[in-house]
Amino acid sequence: MKKKVLAVLLASAMVASLAGCGNSSSEAPAETAGTEETTEGAEEAPAADEGAEEAPATEEEAITATITVWGPSEDQSADAGNWLPTMCEQFAAQHPNWDLTFQYGVCAEGDAKATVTQDVEGAADVYMLANDNIPDLVAANAIAELGGSYLDAVTSVNADSIVASVTYNDSVWAFPFTSNTWFMFYDKSVFTEDDIKSLDTMLEKGKVSFPLSNSWYIQAFYVANGGTIFGDGTDEAAGINLGGENGAAATDYLVDLVANPNFINDQDGAGMAGLRDGSVNVLFSGTWDAESVKEALGDNMGVAALPTANIGGTEGQLKSFMGSKAIAVNPNTEYMEVSMALAAYLASEEAQQAHYDLRNVLPTNINISLSDDAVATAVTNTMTTSSIMQPVVSAMGNYWSPAENMGKALVAGEITHDNAAEKTEEMNTAMNTDVAQ
Repeated sequence: MKKKVLAVLLASAMVASLAGCGNSSSEAPAETAGTEETTEGAEEAPAADEGAEEAPATEEEAITATITVWGPSEDQSADAGNWLPTMCEQFAAQHPNWDLTFQYGVCAEGDAKATVTQDVEGAADVYMLANDNIPDLVAANAIAELGGSYLDAVTSVNADSIVASVTYNDSVWAFPFTSNTWFMFYDKSVFTEDDIKSLDTMLEKGKVSFPLSNSWYIQAFYVANGGTIFGDGTDEAAGINLGGENGAAATDYLVDLVANPNFINDQDGAGMAGLRDGSVNVLFSGTWDAESVKEALGDNMGVAALPTANIGGTEGQLKSFMGSKAIAVNPNTEYMEVSMALAAYLASEEAQQAHYDLRNVLPTNINISLSDDAVATAVTNTMTTSSIMQPVVSAMGNYWSPAENMGKALVAGEITHDNAAEKTEEMNTAMNTDVAQ
């Protein structure tokens, strides 16, 4: 791949599925937003403020400000290069007329809506989030809409599907910096390239771990057999359709999957532990586990898009959710000009390249080439052939618990062929019922 090839592939993937979010399966428990301080000088902002007119090419007005920034602990760890504070310091250095003090808090991207909405006005000025958090953040007036040059900065350097992932109610709300999906790691000493095309073939030849009780993963089987979640992912009125004969057939398949001696439910790190001791040969996960898988498998590490599964006599393509992680601005910030400029910088080409160099966080910026990265290639292939857009609609909140409950019931042996159709309809009904009712 030459420069921009990954971006082009991502764009084509999105055109196919209009996709447009780890660790945001159901909802991970929120981490505590603690703080620590650092002070620095200043940097150059891309342009305007929240709604976004372009700033005139004149010297910036002097500003003294304390900006609170929240992100995951990994981005603030010395072991991972202190990416977040390093980027904030570089930003400050580029803005000599801004005297900036930064306070850092720990909040994982998937926990943004739970943490920020606890106290919107007291929350961070700038924070990182998983894209599926956007509807709740918009409803809580906890995220600022992008416009002007900031909107241009998002749409000009990201694939259409990535832009779609941060679009809600026809507005763009955040600066994406990495895609968010899951795919397959496997042991090349156990499986050939032909083997990995079919989950059923892999189950015949080795031990397969899959996080079936995790709601971010289980939908792959229902979508593989014709299920839909809000149509193309943007049609809230279409609802969730994982029931009927197709849904029951998917549940039947999962009953057999759980009973297969070569299947292991990946819970509490069981899959990774198995890779390390050789008792597992396949792991379904994402970029966050790539380094650990490499340590476990070495040269035998294989990475690929998702396989097919034979459900009800038909070969269906398993499909993961695809979204993004992004940087957002709190509309209640006292310093909108600085906060918008900082958020844009944290998602800039320079910052995304540093994120990749320090932590292997794959960029969304189409100008960054990743030609020799097998994981990046697998992500591209997944987005192109084996993913659907993780819906950015408010009713998506009704999906998570019923999906998780179905997975847990399957693993516990509570779902059988005799009650599969009934339990599938119960799940689908619950998914289409407002949790507030």
